[in-house]
Parts: sequence; structure tokens; C-alpha cells
Amino acid sequence: MKEHPSIMAEPREVVERSFNINKKLGPRLIAAAEQNAILRIGWTNAGEPVPKNGELGLCPNLPTGSRIRALGLLGSWTAAFGSGGNFTIQGDAKSFLGAGNRGNSIYCEQLAEQYTGYAMHDGRIVVMDGTGDDAGAMMCGGLLMIRGVTGARIGGGMKGGLIVVHGDVGSDPGAGMTGGRIVINGRCPTPPVGVSLRPLESKEVKEINSLLNNKDMEIPSDAVCLVAAPAPLVEPIEPPVSASDLSNIGLVPGELHQTNHYQTCDTISLLAERNGENTPVALPLPLLPMIPDGDLLKSSEDMDAHAASILANQPFITRLNPRPNDMVIIDRDNLNNAPELLEQGNGVILDMDSLPAMNSEEIDGFLVAIQTLQGRDKTVAFLNALGRVESLHVRSSHHNIDLAISRVEDGSGVAEAAALPMIGRSSKAHLEDAPTQTGMLLGLSASGKDLAVLRASGMHVVCCEVPMQDVNDLAHWLQSISNEFIEILKRLGLDSIDQLQRQHLRALDYETAAISGLRLVGYDRPLPLWFAR
Repeated sequence: MKEHPSIMAEPREVVERSFNINKKLGPRLIAAAEQNAILRIGWTNAGEPVPKNGELGLCPNLPTGSRIRALGLLGSWTAAFGSGGNFTIQGDAKSFLGAGNRGNSIYCEQLAEQYTGYAMHDGRIVVMDGTGDDAGAMMCGGLLMIRGVTGARIGGGMKGGLIVVHGDVGSDPGAGMTGGRIVINGRCPTPPVGVSLRPLESKEVKEINSLLNNKDMEIPSDAVCLVAAPAPLVEPIEPPVSASDLSNIGLVPGELHQTNHYQTCDTISLLAERNGENTPVALPLPLLPMIPDGDLLKSSEDMDAHAASILANQPFITRLNPRPNDMVIIDRDNLNNAPELLEQGNGVILDMDSLPAMNSEEIDGFLVAIQTLQGRDKTVAFLNALGRVESLHVRSSHHNIDLAISRVEDGSGVAEAAALPMIGRSSKAHLEDAPTQTGMLLGLSASGKDLAVLRASGMHVVCCEVPMQDVNDLAHWLQSISNEFIEILKRLGLDSIDQLQRQHLRALDYETAAISGLRLVGYDRPLPLWFAR
């Protein structure tokens, strides 16, 4: 693989440059499409070449009929999520070229790096000088044509579509594929378990060459084809769940007398405060419940007025049909629908466990593409496994992410009480001077006490599954959480969630004190082992 010229500009400068290009191109794309005009990136107005050198996240969701021609080295996540535009690169592209494609026609004259065409659903991507690892991974449809050498795991996890390679492929081609075809006109190593290698039928050769529609790119009759091999159905192994919940942590008052029963309490939590750069999201409780489809929350004849009011004021996390105040979670399964989801919702949670591992440049490219679509004033959150909390916080701080959410049920079985010092230590080390807030995704639906314990532990937001999906029952659940939470505040003598502190927490048994570092009730201080070096 050839070496690219180094990107001399600072990452922030590259990011801002990329946003500016997208901002300038946006209003011009539809007009240019109507006039059948080509917009150019990498040339002056006078036509002098000024090749790009690392600009990333360019031109997400190109509209049908739009045409772009770019010159130079383009960074990661170029021309992602496109629905029918044409994008030509006179040069090289970095990772995730055409990711989530659902109709673009993309032509790269030279090299494209790893994850080219990742999670592609439709359209066509042609790369003329080879690709890096994982080209066509998680592909569901469309055509990916590559001339030249490809890296490892081409077509990994693909579910549909067609990949054609004129050249040699790397190790483990088609690993984990369940559908689609990988046609190879070159050397192919022994495929991994679950993948079959077979010759092409004559009618397939004609069909594929007709689809390629290029005499110079036609496949010969002796090309081989990789397809998913039949496999027995095996029940998936359930990962371990959290060893315990927060029931063995108590909340004790300090010197304050409990408040009057009629006194009001402030339970509002502000999310994504950026010193005047945006309008923060006001959560009625420090809670973001998760529901699969936002349409379930919309008003219906079965919903009473009180329930409608509660649900309208409470933002949710959803994967489909978010309301204007909801946040949408983006993972590998709904990545290609990102443009519509981001336009509808009020922020995004990027499931970094579900998406491929990305370096800082690739994350920057992803964020430029995502924030170009949803707007830079909306909330962005990262979701990652609890065991990767330090990496989550380091990356969230570096990329100025609003909210870093740790997933407790990450398969490790770590108890929720043990998660508190893990997140707390990492926050102190990596987020003290950052605007990033911390959150936790529980494996079960939360109670009012859970909210109080986690808020006192320094958590800004608690995310959890809902216990039911009937709208009236859901509103009742939210109201009961609010009532319980307020009663706890009153008992502690507090009138605001901002007054909850770690000093209000006590471990109710020795084991919880040992794994959490909280003061043991009665002993009233942390166990000695927490002071050992």
C-alpha cells in the first residue's frame, strides 16, 4: 500500500476546513443537480488545481442528480449515506469511503483505505487502485468493484450485494458473511469457515458483466465466487449480566432537616451545556429512557391528557422515528438511515461498541459527516462498554463530545456498584477540564432511588430500557420515578438534584463497600483497603 503525504495541518483546523466545505456546498448541490452542473473540490474558481490534503466527512447524503469532482487526498467518511449523487475522486481516499451508501455512484481513481463501502445498502462504488482491510464489510446491497490488491476480510459480515475484485485478496475473505457474493478475478486464499468457494455459472458471468457495464472491467469465466455456506442454527450464548444492582447502596441525610412535604424540588438536569454555543437540553429528570420506535410515544386516542403531557416533556432515546426532542442511537444496523433520523431528532448517541474501531482521524470524519447532517448545535454522545471507560473518556474529551455513556451490561458481569469508582476515577483523570458529561446505561429500567444514587455518584444522565411500551403505563412509570426521586431529596433536606453529593451515599454491606469505595454504614468511612497504595 502506497504512502500518503502527511497531513501537516492540526486536526481541529482540518475539521473546521471540512465543515466549511460542506457548509458552502450544501445550498449549491440541489441547484447544481437541476442544472446538471459539476461542483468541484480542489480547484480555484479560475480552474487552478489546489489538491485537498485530508479534508474529511465531505458531502454526506448527496442528493439525487448531484455531481461532485474532487482532487487530492480525501479523509475518512467521504460521501457517506448518499442517496443518488455522483462523486468522483481524482486521487486517494481514506477510510469509510461511501459508508452507509444507499444510492450514490462513487468513483475513486486511486487507493481507498479500510472499510470502503461499509454497511452499504445500494448504489455503486468503484475503486481503481486497491483497498485496505474490511472493504464491503456489513454490506447489504449495491455493487462494490475494486481493481488492485485488497486487504483482509473483504466482505466481512456482508448480508447482500455484490463485490467484484480484479486482483488478489487478503486473508479471511467473506468472514462471517450470511449473504451476497464476492467475485474474485485473482488469487484468493482458502476462505474461512462458513464461506464456500465455487466457480461462476455462465449466466452469472453474463449478468455480472452486464451490471458492470464496462468492457475493461468484465470478469472472465474462470473467476471464482465466494458465498455463505449453509450452517446449522445454534442458539447464541447469552453474555454474563451485571453481578448486582444498586439496592445495597443507601442514601443518608447530613445535618440538614428534611424539607416540608409541600416544598417543591428542582429535578431538572441540563444536558450539553457548552458555554453559550448552543441551547442545552432540559431533562425533567436526569433520565433518558430507551424505546425502539419513537412512534410509540406520539399522541393517540388511547392516551389520556396527563400521560400525553408527561411523555411530550420527556426526551427518549430511540432507533426509529425520533420526535423533535428525542435522541437517536446510531449503530451498524441503522447507519444508512442516519440522514433522516438525524434531521428528525434532537441529538445523536453513537454506539461505538457496534461500529468498527476508529482512530482519531476516522472519528473526526464521522463527526463531521454526522454534524453536517444534524447541525453542530445538537447533542452528540458516545456509548461504550464499561470496560473501555478510560478510552471512552479520553476520546470524548479529545473530540469535544457532550456526553460519554458507559454501558454496564458489556458482558463482563461487573456489578453496578463497582462501576461507580471505575467511572469516577476515569472522569477525574480525563474529564475534569472538559465539557463532557458522564452517563450510565443500565441493564434494567431505573427507579427513583437509582437516579438519586447515580446522580450523587457524579453521573449526569442515567439511560435505561423502559419496563413497558403502553403509553399510559409508561407515563405512570415516569411519574412514579419522579415522585420517588423527589421524596428522597426531601428526606435528605435538599431542594435540588445539584445538591446531591457522594457524602449522601453509604454501602449497606461489606461487599458493596469493598467494590464501590463508599463509606460502610455504621463504620462511616471507606474500608482500609481503599487507602492502600
